[in-house]
Amino acid sequence: MILRRSFWFPLGIALVLLFFYYSWTIQYIYRWAGSGSMEKRPHFDAGVIDDEDYFWRKLPTHYPVQDMKPLPTGTPHKLPKVQEVFGRESEKDATIRRKRQETVKKAFTRCWESYKAKAFMSDELAPISGESKDTFGGWGATLVDSLDTLWIMSMREEFEEAVAAAADVNFRTSSLDSVNAFETTIRYLGGFLSAYDLSGDQRLLRKAREVGDMLYKAFDTPNRMPITRWDFDYAAQEGQQIAPSTALLAEVGSLCMEFTRLSVITGDPKWFDATERIREVFEEQQGTSRLPGMWPFTLNPREKRFNFDNTFGLGALADSTYEYLPKMYALMGGLLPSYRTMYEESMKTALKHIFYRPMVPDMADILISGTLHTNNEGGKTTLDVEHEGQHLVCFAGGMLAVGGKLFEKPDHLEAARKLVDGCIWTYKAMPLGIMPETFFMAPCESQTECEWDESLWKRAVLYQAGEHDLTDMAKAEEIISKSRLPKGFTQIKEAGYILRPEAIESIFILYRVTGRPDLLESAWTMFETIQEYTKTPLANAALADVTVDSNPPKEDSMESFWMGETLKYFYLVFSEPELISLDEWVFNTEAHPFKRLI
Repeated sequence: MILRRSFWFPLGIALVLLFFYYSWTIQYIYRWAGSGSMEKRPHFDAGVIDDEDYFWRKLPTHYPVQDMKPLPTGTPHKLPKVQEVFGRESEKDATIRRKRQETVKKAFTRCWESYKAKAFMSDELAPISGESKDTFGGWGATLVDSLDTLWIMSMREEFEEAVAAAADVNFRTSSLDSVNAFETTIRYLGGFLSAYDLSGDQRLLRKAREVGDMLYKAFDTPNRMPITRWDFDYAAQEGQQIAPSTALLAEVGSLCMEFTRLSVITGDPKWFDATERIREVFEEQQGTSRLPGMWPFTLNPREKRFNFDNTFGLGALADSTYEYLPKMYALMGGLLPSYRTMYEESMKTALKHIFYRPMVPDMADILISGTLHTNNEGGKTTLDVEHEGQHLVCFAGGMLAVGGKLFEKPDHLEAARKLVDGCIWTYKAMPLGIMPETFFMAPCESQTECEWDESLWKRAVLYQAGEHDLTDMAKAEEIISKSRLPKGFTQIKEAGYILRPEAIESIFILYRVTGRPDLLESAWTMFETIQEYTKTPLANAALADVTVDSNPPKEDSMESFWMGETLKYFYLVFSEPELISLDEWVFNTEAHPFKRLI
């Protein structure tokens, strides 16, 4: 008995001390990662943030950085609150909200179980055939994109299983010859960082650092500008690289949140340095583009020319570069003021030239974000606006809502309201109640008054179709009938729906910012409609055509953002406001929340 006591007593003491040490360590990590202090270091296990034997670290650097840019120092600023202060919820409203939230969770769980059974560790599940797809490197895009969703939905057993699997992903090989550095950054690096920020599990931070080391190699060019469509095997074979002469704005300008957060957590400034060099070029050339204040869709990283192209907008090819401007300011607690300046200058131009009010039958006061081309003839610049709309650009309402609150700009909040209402209106206007990928509308002559004019709408339909006789109303009726155009639309260029998140994303953000109760009803209607038409025996499928009255044709595709973004935002809009508060967290463009410095 005495011998047993002498053995168990010190063992018990040791276990208690170990428990308190572990608890203190995890809490300390959270305090540090979400605070402004970058002097003290949390405890990390060996190899988590520094592994010189890792493949991508062992490769020689052909063009080393000579003047590493340090992370900003100082105490984070006290920024204006982003979220509305919500009052006490009635029991009836709470019951409805929780029931809806649980329904969303069941939809996610169903998709997750099918993915786990049919395509686990692959990038995507094909929701009709049940086959697996490797479209984003073969590194388990759906697995990594879903990690933080599992945590947020309190699916702890599934989360632990997913983390264990993700820890074994091998970033030494790829299913692709050309790796999209942007997509890899927002999905994989963003997914691992977010799941680490939420859980504190160091296995996730190790994977984030591994992805970061891999992506850092794409910056090993003579001018340290990134290769956005990256020859993976050539880099792995120690080839000397050069930045491309042509790249897309979104793919160059949307790496900063993920790279900066990785530097903040690890204390290694190399990733911050990489994207800070890009930011400096953006800032320097912002006022010299053909539409001063904004950057064109196409850039030349090789020559650091970000101002020569003539097409501008907030939609595909550009979107998240603008989205990250206010979000970087929030992420770093205001310690990088240039992001505020760039946001304010870009939105000043967008509010003046990019947003338009469409002419619609109910005369709704809404905005749509278009595309603009500049032309120079005889030394005079003219602006040609395409009155286009895209599902993807629905993110803009959420961006302006965040920027409006952070920088106390009521006009940005008003534009956010009109843009979000425009996306909701577009959903409701379609036969199925689902917004198409891209479309065109007839613009109002004024943003203040806009009476519906059916003959003017028909002339706009003819013009968009390339007809020369804009008085041929019979032809207009034929085009409207054949193309199944709801009133207000002049063309539906891409009629599909690929399970996109941007509309619910901005509804969620605007609801958290304003507390408007009607937004919850719009969100629920949207969710029910999408579920009704996209559901398959296994999961949910993209739709090929949302202009039909019923039974839309499905496509055997379910991108990872369905579970990583769309269903996450549907879940969060029906959650308590304290769950992932916008005053404590900021989302990357793949809906992965990062802890803000506060």
